[in-house]
Amino acid sequence: MTKTIEITVQPDGRTTVETRGFVGPECRDASRFLQEALGVTTGVKLTAAYHQQAEHKQVRHVEGGAG
Repeated sequence: MTKTIEITVQPDGRTTVETRGFVGPECRDASRFLQEALGVTTGVKLTAAYHQQAEHKQVRHVEGGAG
């Protein structure tokens, strides 16, 4: 899925930053610079994608031996 950040500016100057394609807290990391540049954050709405876990495969090899 493509990762995008959409910024909407209302006629009264209010802005909305919406991320798509990000999983977990990476969306907040990706949009942090925009939020800081745009000013005071008045609210945050986290989507279901924020609460998903990124798909990571972790393989652990454990070597044991008789001593």
